[in-house]
Parts: sequence; C-alpha cells; structure tokens
Amino acid sequence: MGKGIWIVAEQRDGAFRKVTFEVASTARKLADGAGEEVCAVVLGSGVEGIAGELGKYGVDKVYLADDPLFEQYTTDAYSAAVAKIVKEKDPAVLLLGASVEGKDLSARLVGKLATGLASDCTDVKFEGGKLIATRPMYAGKAFAEVEILGSPQMASLRPNVFPVVENAKAGTVEKFDAGVDASALKTKVSEVSKDTSGRVELTEATIVISGGRGMKGPEGYKILEELADLLGAAVGASRAAVDAGWRPQTDQVGQTGKVVSPNLYVACGISGAIQHLAGMSSSKFIVAINKDEEAPIFAKADYGIVDDLFKVVPEMTAEVKKIL
Repeated sequence: MGKGIWIVAEQRDGAFRKVTFEVASTARKLADGAGEEVCAVVLGSGVEGIAGELGKYGVDKVYLADDPLFEQYTTDAYSAAVAKIVKEKDPAVLLLGASVEGKDLSARLVGKLATGLASDCTDVKFEGGKLIATRPMYAGKAFAEVEILGSPQMASLRPNVFPVVENAKAGTVEKFDAGVDASALKTKVSEVSKDTSGRVELTEATIVISGGRGMKGPEGYKILEELADLLGAAVGASRAAVDAGWRPQTDQVGQTGKVVSPNLYVACGISGAIQHLAGMSSSKFIVAINKDEEAPIFAKADYGIVDDLFKVVPEMTAEVKKIL
C-alpha cells in the first residue's frame, strides 16, 4: 500500500473548477486524520501560475505537467499522464470530482491502474486504514458503503456535497514529464462550443430552478430564466421537457442527465419521477410548485406549493426584486 492522499485537479480556461477545491478540502480532512500528506496532479497549458493556489485548500505538493498537449481535455492524454505519475509515486488514495470530466477520467484510470473505484460518492472516511466510501444506488433509493480493493483506492466525489475549507499548506509545485507521445493519441479536440448565457454551470450552481412538462412549452421557461438571473441560479429541466425539445440536453437533471446538489432546488411543473429524483435528491432544500397535489415530488420537497406555476413564479420573482 502506497502513502499519501492524492487528488486530480480540474481546471478550465486557466482557472480551477469549484469541485477541485471541494476534493482538495476533503483530501486534507482525510489526511489530517491519517497523518498523511496531500498531493495534487495538475495538467494544462499555461497553468503554472495557478498551480500553487491549491496550497490554500490543504495541498502539500502539486505535480504539474504544463504542455500545449493538455490545453484541452482528452481522455487518452490526461489518463496517460495521470497514470504515469501515480504509478511512479504509488499513493494510497486517489480522489477526483464526479464531474463530466472526472467521471470520464476516473473510469479510464481505473483500467490503467488495475484498481477499484467508488463513483459519485456523498461521503468518504477511513476505517482501519481503508477508505470507506458512501455512494447512492438504485436511483438514490439506497446508499452503499464501499471498500475499495486494490491500490490506489479511488473515489470520485459528487460536486456541491463536500464543503470547501481553507487550510493553508505549502502547495509546493514540482514539474514532471508526462511522457505522452502526441502521435500515439487517438483523439483530439476539433471544436469547443461554449454556453454564452453567462449563467453558472448546472452542477456547480448553489441554486437551481428547473422546469418540467408543466412549463407547457419552450416559451414558458422565460419566467424561470428571469428568476434565475435575479438569484444567480442555473436553469435545469426534466427529461420530459428535454425530450419535447423545449430545452437542450445539457440542461437535463436526472439519472440520464446531470446530478446536482445545490443549496436550493426549485422544481416547477415537475411531477418527480424516480429518474428525476435521482439527479437532485441530495439538494439541501427542495421547493416544489405543482398543480397536482398528488405529485411524487411533494414527498421529497421541504416546501411545497400546490398552485399554478405561471401564477406563483412571477409572484416569487416580484418578491425577490423587492428584497434585492
């Protein structure tokens, strides 16, 4: 068994994603209890200037591969680089964020490192020197405690579940040669299409306002967007709304969409099928607005409003404007 608790940092356009600070803070907490050090792997192009920032969140040492090859994320380049340094240094634990990138990368790393992975975890702890991870199963109806066999013990952590805690450490940066041959890579990024709405990314949002079949059509989302803009929230959708073509697939919350864990989740005109609940049930506060008082969403909601959302949401928006 190796030593040290490692994380794989995630950055985009020269800035670390919030989930990286959550994973670093969690690694620090585990390390303090086990008397271990925390190391981070940072890949990117022109990111040497930000690498040391991770020290603020409890990282003792940063292993950096700064190369134009890593400017855009590709599975084969990133997995080859991380696997190389992990095999060389042999850490006991390797943590990633369960973001879109993290889920993709962790799955490939597990194969390269021939170890085990607990994915999309909502809790991690040490018991008898072993990492025990808690993860939802059966669309969030049950939780399993998983022990990872193999080394390093790997887990990906659900975004917005673990707190960001500042705990200043050295954050010493050491460059390493990733040894990735560009000619051997099977994929490359040909185009990047960005969301230009200016809203926060769905999985990182602290407030999410979602609409379902009850929105009646794409134009119905204007009232949700107005409220979201006031609150600095993201706008989500149920699968029914996405399948109807009212919202893009990137907005879909649920088992076949994105898993979100905001402080506040407002479900408007969403009945609450189990597949949707799987994507938002770990939200801290859930507000449901639906005309159908029998809608399953009310069983999960902290606050429920049985009324027409087209009457309620504009009233909420008006009240928020007064407060702000």
